[in-house]
Amino acid sequence: MSLPEFNTLTIALSEHIADIRLNRPEKSNALNATMWQEIRQVFEWVDCSPDARVAILSGEGKNFCAGIDLAMLTGIQQQIANPDGARSRETLRHIILDLQACLSSIERCRKPVLAAIHGACIGGALDLVTCCDMRYVASDAAFSIKEIDIGMRAGPGCLDRFSTVISGALRV
Repeated sequence: MSLPEFNTLTIALSEHIADIRLNRPEKSNALNATMWQEIRQVFEWVDCSPDARVAILSGEGKNFCAGIDLAMLTGIQQQIANPDGARSRETLRHIILDLQACLSSIERCRKPVLAAIHGACIGGALDLVTCCDMRYVASDAAFSIKEIDIGMRAGPGCLDRFSTVISGALRV
């Protein structure tokens, strides 16, 4: 069976284990528009592939993931530009729902998904790992939600998933 090919991810399959790696180490694996969509595609593939029984998600280089690529945010500003403010907000809403659906593909995957976290795990990367069934953390891992530093609320998906993970950990 041939494995799908991606621009921002690598995938290997051995002994029914799909090894999926975020592969933009020069950008600390920041989530650009292509990576968001490829995350959806790879986890739909894992879900449908009888050869994959479990997936391990990790990052290439010194960091797991630096969150949303700031260049992508600039592109979103251009995408939603509209003289009608309501139309801008509606376009933004559709973009956000699509990005959340990309991450939800991890939650919907019927195979166990394990996150192997090392180095920085920032912002949107926290949302990414909270979608996984289990998280394994290296001793050098550091977590941060930068929105908090400037008095903003992180996206509802991130905080909702994160609070579920924390409350689940506290019950153990």
